[in-house]
Amino acid sequence: MPINVKSFSELTKKDVFTAKGAYCGKITDVEVDLEKFRVKSLVVDAVHGSYLSNLVGNKKGVVVPFSMVQSVGDIVLIKHVQPTVEEDQPVEEKPTAKYV
Repeated sequence: MPINVKSFSELTKKDVFTAKGAYCGKITDVEVDLEKFRVKSLVVDAVHGSYLSNLVGNKKGVVVPFSMVQSVGDIVLIKHVQPTVEEDQPVEEKPTAKYV
């Protein structure tokens, strides 16, 4: 997806939301592949208690691969990702077969 911005500084400080409207934080940095002249990822300052912060365990500088970005405009929309396993829920172990 091409980005129509005059400079990368226009991306910084933009609000980031998921496609389902959950607030994630603000962009603080942009990682660029200089050989291919493409954006590799966005660094998001995930606000404490936000969707993204809860998803990654309250880490602040979250690197979001650019493949997750759906659109860039006044705000940035990223794909909504469901957590795979809740930390509070025990993981069900499958019985293993024993060979005699």
